[in-house]
Amino acid sequence: MFSSKPKDTSPAPAPITAAAISPAGARKAVRGSAPSILAADAVITGTLTCDGDMQIDGRVEGDVRSVSLVIGEKAEIHGEIHAEELIIRGRVIGRIRARKVQLCTTSHVEGDILHEAFAVESGAFFEGNCRHSDDPLGDGQRKPAAPVEQTVVTAAAPRVQAPPPGQATFAPLSG
Repeated sequence: MFSSKPKDTSPAPAPITAAAISPAGARKAVRGSAPSILAADAVITGTLTCDGDMQIDGRVEGDVRSVSLVIGEKAEIHGEIHAEELIIRGRVIGRIRARKVQLCTTSHVEGDILHEAFAVESGAFFEGNCRHSDDPLGDGQRKPAAPVEQTVVTAAAPRVQAPPPGQATFAPLSG
C-alpha cells in the first residue's frame, strides 16, 4: 500500500588521506574550493601567494601569485602579478604575467602584460606594452639548444699536378 524508496546500497566513499593526493590532485581539489578573498577594507604589504582561486577587493603593495585571480572594481595592486587566469576590474600598477588576461570596462592598468590570451572590453584603460608568449609564466630565459651531432662529409676534389718547373702545357684553341 505504501511505496517506499529503494535504499541506497552504494558503499560509502573511502576517506582520502594526504598520501593519496598527488600535488596535481591537490591543486584540483583546491581549485574546486571557495576562493580566498581579500576584503575591500584590507591593506596588505608584501607578497601574496595562493595555490587556488583568489579575489582581491582591497589594496596590495607587493607581488601577487595565484592560479586564478579576480581583481575587484575597488581593488588596487601595486606590484607584479603572476596567474594562470586573470580578470581585472580594478586598478593595477605593475607588470602582469598570465596565460589568460581579461581587462574589464572598469579596469585601469599601467604596466606591461605578457600573456598567452588577451581580451580588452570597451572602456578599459591600459597604458603599457603587451606581448604574446607561449609560456608567459616561464622564467623568460631561453634554454640553450641541445647540442646536435652532425656528420660532416667532405668530397675531395681531384688533384691536378702542376707541370714541372720550366715546362708549359698548352691546350689547342677551338675557334
